[in-house]
Amino acid sequence: MWLRTGCDITFDVSLDTPFILMLRPRSGASQWVARESYTLKPSVPVVEYTDNYGNLCQRLIAPPGEFCIRTSADILTADEIDINIGAPFDEVQNLPDAVLTYLLPTRYCESDRFIDLGQEIVAGVTPGYDQVATIVAWIRENIRFNPDSIHFQLSAVEVNQQREGVCRELTHLGIALCRGLCIPARMVVGYLYGLHPMDFHAWFEAYVGGRWHTFDATQAQPIGGRVTVAYGRDAADVAIFNQFGPALFPREMSVRVEMLDTAPD
Repeated sequence: MWLRTGCDITFDVSLDTPFILMLRPRSGASQWVARESYTLKPSVPVVEYTDNYGNLCQRLIAPPGEFCIRTSADILTADEIDINIGAPFDEVQNLPDAVLTYLLPTRYCESDRFIDLGQEIVAGVTPGYDQVATIVAWIRENIRFNPDSIHFQLSAVEVNQQREGVCRELTHLGIALCRGLCIPARMVVGYLYGLHPMDFHAWFEAYVGGRWHTFDATQAQPIGGRVTVAYGRDAADVAIFNQFGPALFPREMSVRVEMLDTAPD
């Protein structure tokens, strides 16, 4: 399907403030970016680089006053996600080098503390894709997805204790449980068509059967219409903006995703 995505973010800046933004989706095996617009007001010099996870990052210094970021992109992405029941577990010694980092505990995904629970959840399940699907089903049954949750910026341990969270929290728990079973898992942030309320969304991918597969514990059914903006080990790697200096939060932020009837001209 063709989707038009976009976001508007406005800050009130009190002094020259360095930013690192992560707002540009890039073309790859799962999506094609046909058109893109990225506007800063006021216009400032920007340096773009690619981080360790392949994400496009923009460095800039925002001047004092109102600072506005507006993005838009027309992107071809899959109508459905790939379901691969029975895809086998990949032995650690056979994993590609670049995948190994997604086995390790991180700040928000303390996988070393979920080994026993993970084994309990998947007892008797065929190793690989079916184990990840079982973990996702367990999260849906035991952890409440609440977009308005007051429990925010939680680690996997914390969300397992609180038993509710936003998409990012459920994603952290899914990743930690997978890694505890020696299944590589990474966080994804981007857009999801039909999400309500509309916002940036987080889900995760697990590496089984020799490739990455999409999983989302917040959705009752596996659905497509996803546009990836960033990959990382956990939320610390995939923030849509990092600002340095006195704390600064958006005064306004809106996110848009609409389906296009035809391919863009």
